[in-house]
Amino acid sequence: MLKRENPISIEGPAGVLEGLYFDQPEACGLALICHPNPVKGGTMLNKVVSTLQRTARDAGYATLRFNFRGVGGSAGSHDMNTGEVDDAEAALRWLQAQHPELPLTLLGFSFGGFVAAALAGRVEARGEPLDRLILVAPAVSRLEDQPLAERCELTIIQPDDDEVIEPASVHAFSAGLQRPHELLKVAECGHFFHGKLVELKELVAPRLGQV
Repeated sequence: MLKRENPISIEGPAGVLEGLYFDQPEACGLALICHPNPVKGGTMLNKVVSTLQRTARDAGYATLRFNFRGVGGSAGSHDMNTGEVDDAEAALRWLQAQHPELPLTLLGFSFGGFVAAALAGRVEARGEPLDRLILVAPAVSRLEDQPLAERCELTIIQPDDDEVIEPASVHAFSAGLQRPHELLKVAECGHFFHGKLVELKELVAPRLGQV
């Protein structure tokens, strides 16, 4: 089976967004993956994002990753706030149009964790189904004023030696959540999971139903 993603263009709120879509034959679910900080060079080709995409693909999901506004071939300029959440929402609508009946998982890394969590809150606020939310080293400081999802399964994965996102801030965010979730700590691991991508995949895969 071919495992190559196809380049696509999505009509976003600030112009065209470029993405990579994998159309899984007989997909069991949809996975939308959000990339890290655009200002710091984050793109959909980031190796953590690529690992999350391959993990979801191998678990039987149709996947979509995309560049936020102002990144790569995506139109517009950085907003670093709700604009990127709007971009993710446009990408989600495109993805759901391909397989309207399939359950949805949102995944985000770093700044993309903020975007995925904020989008999850929007989805649930509209009463739409959301199966699962997976946040990897999420930028939790950006979530202080965001309505958060309450009903989906939530997994937070945080490196112990994160040099970008203060681990204590993620631990405190987790402790303050008034809902069931799991916090997985990755020992001897920095923000970008150097040498730890296999471990990351091994944490994510069973939570996507892959055995």
